[in-house]
Amino acid sequence: MKSSVRSSLLLLLTAMIWGLAFVAQDVAMNSVRAFTFNGGRMLLAALMLLVVCAVMDARAKKNPGASSAIPLKAMNKGQKKALWIGGVLCGLFLAVASSLQQIGLEQGASAGKAGFITALYIVLVPICGLFLGKKLRLILVPAVLFSAVGLYLLCITGQFRLDSSDIYLILCALTFSGHILVVDYFSPRTDCVKLSCVQFFVCSGLCILAACIFEKPNWLQLADCLIPLLYAGLLSGGVGYTLQMVAQKNLDPTVASLIMCLESVFAVLGGLIILGDSMTGREYLGCGLMMCGILLAQWPEKKSALTEVKAE
Repeated sequence: MKSSVRSSLLLLLTAMIWGLAFVAQDVAMNSVRAFTFNGGRMLLAALMLLVVCAVMDARAKKNPGASSAIPLKAMNKGQKKALWIGGVLCGLFLAVASSLQQIGLEQGASAGKAGFITALYIVLVPICGLFLGKKLRLILVPAVLFSAVGLYLLCITGQFRLDSSDIYLILCALTFSGHILVVDYFSPRTDCVKLSCVQFFVCSGLCILAACIFEKPNWLQLADCLIPLLYAGLLSGGVGYTLQMVAQKNLDPTVASLIMCLESVFAVLGGLIILGDSMTGREYLGCGLMMCGILLAQWPEKKSALTEVKAE
């Protein structure tokens, strides 16, 4: 099997794991509150990545050319600085974004709707990049229009009114956009697997602190949602991230982004098949338009002076 085909299949598996995680998150809301669930799942992901980092470091020491890992002792001052500062900032953004997402589910949003609205970050990231002086491709104009109309059909029913769950999910997509931009800045400057491990520990600590203040969690609550917790923490967090890292090494980033967009499709399918969620024709049309916008945002475009405009 060609490496590109193998990588595409691995990313498809990753998208499925991430999409079905919305089902696990939805089910967990029957037993536990948002901060408690996120604190537990992020701690599991952090511990799993800690093991992955140890294995990769051991492999790098044994055969330096066989692993992209940078052992902590081998990092220079700049790499260590990027690891700790970047890890804290990424963890902060991730804590806010994942909590907003979980609260949106807690407020009644379906797994499919949560998956599609969250996926708007793919359109929002380049728009937010304008404020950082980055270029904006013209193809993003129809992408934003498709996404805006799709979001309206998905979220606005009858009167012009957003439900509280929709507002939380839109804020979640905006926060995830900030998270991606922070990751984009720090990940090339240090070991990205260790960076992710640090962010999961920071995110877990913040969510556990918030849970102790606002929710008063107990072990019985966590035991009641053990399977969703294990899925979201180990599979969606640890395994999903590792598969993404492995698969993207041999795949064009545009192709990789298009495959990972299917996360939102799997979220809808998972909610429909596993949870029995139902959506109206209007909502399915909204999902379709949002998917068109998401795909357009990642579509390759010929580089020329006419296809890019600089932020003023």
